Amino acid sequence: MKPELDWAAAPPLSTPPAAAPAGGWCSLLDGLPHAAWVVALDSRRVVAANQAAATLLGRPLDALLDADALDLAASPEDQAWWAGAAFENLQSETLVAGADGSLLHALRSIGLIRHGADGVPTHALVMLCDRSAEHAAQDESERLLAELQATLEATADGILVTGMDGRLRAFNRRFGEIWGLPQGLMEGDDDSAIQAWMAEQVLPRPGEKPYAERLQAQQHGAAGATGERLELRGGQVLERVMRPLLSAGATRGRVWSFRDLTARVVAEERVEALALHDTLTGLLNRAGLAARIDQATTLTRRDGRGFALLFIDLDRFRHINESLGHATGDHVLLAVAQRIRACLRHDDVLARLGGDQFGVLVADADEAAAEATARRVLNVVAQPCNVDGAPFTLTCSIGMALAPSHGQAIEDLARHAEAAMRAAKEGGRASFRLHQARAEGDRRLHMRLDHAMRQALVGGRFRLHYQPQVDLRSGTIVGAEALLRWRDPEMGEIPPGRFIPVAEDSGFIVALGDWVLSQAVRQIAVWHNKGLSLPIAVNVSALQFRQAHFVDRVATALAVSGVPPRLLELELTESILVHDAEDALGRLHALERLGVQTSIDDFGTGYSSLSYLKRFPIGKLKIDRSFVMGLPDDESDAAIVCAILQMAHALGKKVIAEGVETEAQRQFLQDAGCDEFQGFLVAPALDTLSFEARLQRNRAAPPLPLPRIRLVGC
Repeated sequence: MKPELDWAAAPPLSTPPAAAPAGGWCSLLDGLPHAAWVVALDSRRVVAANQAAATLLGRPLDALLDADALDLAASPEDQAWWAGAAFENLQSETLVAGADGSLLHALRSIGLIRHGADGVPTHALVMLCDRSAEHAAQDESERLLAELQATLEATADGILVTGMDGRLRAFNRRFGEIWGLPQGLMEGDDDSAIQAWMAEQVLPRPGEKPYAERLQAQQHGAAGATGERLELRGGQVLERVMRPLLSAGATRGRVWSFRDLTARVVAEERVEALALHDTLTGLLNRAGLAARIDQATTLTRRDGRGFALLFIDLDRFRHINESLGHATGDHVLLAVAQRIRACLRHDDVLARLGGDQFGVLVADADEAAAEATARRVLNVVAQPCNVDGAPFTLTCSIGMALAPSHGQAIEDLARHAEAAMRAAKEGGRASFRLHQARAEGDRRLHMRLDHAMRQALVGGRFRLHYQPQVDLRSGTIVGAEALLRWRDPEMGEIPPGRFIPVAEDSGFIVALGDWVLSQAVRQIAVWHNKGLSLPIAVNVSALQFRQAHFVDRVATALAVSGVPPRLLELELTESILVHDAEDALGRLHALERLGVQTSIDDFGTGYSSLSYLKRFPIGKLKIDRSFVMGLPDDESDAAIVCAILQMAHALGKKVIAEGVETEAQRQFLQDAGCDEFQGFLVAPALDTLSFEARLQRNRAAPPLPLPRIRLVGC
């Protein structure tokens, strides 16, 4: 402990006899533990001193008497004090010459001695406490501290020292570099700001407490060493080790070391990537896909969420290798991989299984989602190719298997999907097939449905229902979609998703589509004559649209019924725009000249070129229900919907969303700027009388206008 001079604790200065002042002073000074002498204020001469002063200054005691006070201590402070007109007590550090001529660090105090009854100061007591040993120890401590600091700065690890109270006591510059501390935090002393910065940089882990809480628990936990791996928002991976700071056998705090493992982790990931990825395309290989399927199987068992496996095989690909060479074949495989990946959802997984075969894991998928994905893949693969100046067209065949209904192990799913792919090739290639456990029974059912449909059309057992289409701004019904319904006497009510594919496969969809068109136009005329005019949308299949006299049939139906063409809207599939685009463009212009409206159904599930959308006279896009289903919580669906809306409005086209079932979905679409919607939130598809009653009520008392708020992210 550093010695201090405390005037309040010093022995009292009694007034010595006036006749013999020196003797009185000496007896007083000899009792003091430090060097001391008394100086007369009027002459500034030493009148008494003790032996400790003689020893410290290296002079005989007699030589000190009658010496000028400045001869013993002559720092600028001493000079100023002795020259001052008003005396005040002085205490400060100073330098004095020692016995060997060296400079000594000392704590010097000068205090006034008041003599006589009037209290007028006549003498001053000067005391010197030798601090040389303490200064030497402090210099050594600073040297050791500088060496320690240099050592800490030279290490590749970031070092942080905290006390038992959690406050920061020291850290090296590498610590600041690793954590990216701003210069202001590095140079300041705001502990809470530094700790808040660290907590913000650490990526949260699912199921774990925030980093700040974990840090607090470890700070006050057991004194043993602990380790943890941290991932920062900047992409760094850190290894953090905490050890107790021990002093005199007791824990005084914590020492935290942070090592940047980013380069090592990247190298490990690279090795793993080489084992699980295809060297040509960079996609997952068969082993990588198997690992993803294992993960999806675990989710299926836990949450009941199914998935689909698509097995894709390029048709006649060996002809490319044989005619253009394997180098060109590799370029084609790369292009195909990029096309397929671009048409998949964010959560779907694409892999190259070998040769010209690819696999797609479709996450959270049922049969409809798997089929939608397969159609998109067929469309993108079928786009014309031009590699090294050689133009050609590719097609592919796709087999699908669903988990868990068709199995969960990669071996079972791959076998079933590959078998379905072979069935697609046998069926003429350029198509997809779903694994059928009872293929023979399905073929018989297919024939039965085809026959029953033909009989139902003759017997008048088909009917049309109408689902309202509502304006999002006003809440009024502004249109309807005509939807086909069929009830068979033996099989009961058969959903369109079951019989429409059979009709498309057999070609019966043309006759069925013509019947739907004529019935819808007739109903439009009835409502128009009642003063209930509104557009009715009719679905048109690709096969029906490509019929040579399709536009003439539309014109005839309108002419016979007398319906204004603007009240008929034809919903087309995206594939119509892709296959034989010039022919499709001519038909669309012909329909435009008739005054018929056109829209693209299930937009986003197929493949549409922006140039086609710009060129074709399409007035409306319909957002597929698969993108609406996840709104507003699914970020991918929300992003897709916003992108469709922005693109459509930029091209001057209206947008309608189908499958809206909740108020949250409707609100999101309204905020995002969608124009219209349809779905169970308003009504299912209604029979003619029910729809007419709903329309009359809606027009009699229309809802108040709904506020429009555009989302920032859209």
